[in-house]
Amino acid sequence: MSVSAGKQKVGPSRPDLQGRSVALVGLMGAGKTTIGRKLAQVLQLPFVDSDAEIERISRMTISDLFAAYGEPEFRALEARVVARIAEDGPKVIGTGGGAYMNAATRQVLREHAVTIWLKADLDLLMDRVSKRPTRPLLQAPDPRQVMQDLIDKRYPVYAQADLVVQSRNAKRETIAMEIVAALEKYCAQKDSE
Repeated sequence: MSVSAGKQKVGPSRPDLQGRSVALVGLMGAGKTTIGRKLAQVLQLPFVDSDAEIERISRMTISDLFAAYGEPEFRALEARVVARIAEDGPKVIGTGGGAYMNAATRQVLREHAVTIWLKADLDLLMDRVSKRPTRPLLQAPDPRQVMQDLIDKRYPVYAQADLVVQSRNAKRETIAMEIVAALEKYCAQKDSE
C-alpha cells in the first residue's frame, strides 16, 4: 500500500513469488515485452527483456548476430544471458521466442522463475510482427508459413510453462492483471502443497 498526499491507494495484492522471477515465454509478437513491462510495474519488480540485454552486451542487433554467427551461436549466447538474468534475483523477464526451446534454459527458469506462456493465435502474431520487419526468422518468402511452422514446433514446448495466459487484442493492463490473478492462484496453491 502506498500513501500519497494523505490518501491511501490500494493496488492489487502482490503474489508471494518467494524470491523467484516471472518469465514470459511465447512466440514473437505474443506481447512478452509490452505486457512484461506493464506486469513489472504492477508487481513492482524490474523488467528485463532478454533480447535487449543480448543486444546491449554484444553491441549488435539480434538480426546482425544471426547474420554474423548463425542461429546456433545466437541460441548459445541467449541461453547464457537468460540464465544469468534468471539467477539474479526477482524480476519480470521477457524472453526471446526461441529461448524456452533450450532444455537447459527451461530447467534454469523452472528453478528460478514462474514461467508464463503468452499464447497467441496465428493472425494476431502476424498482425503484430508485420509492424517490425526485422525479425530474422521471418526473412523468408512466406513468413506466415514460417510462423505456422514455429507454432507447430514450439507450442508443445511452451505448454510446459507453469501457467498459460491468452494474449489477444486487449489492453496490456488487462492481460497483466490476468497474469497477476493467475500468479496469485498459482502461488497460493504452491504454498499449500
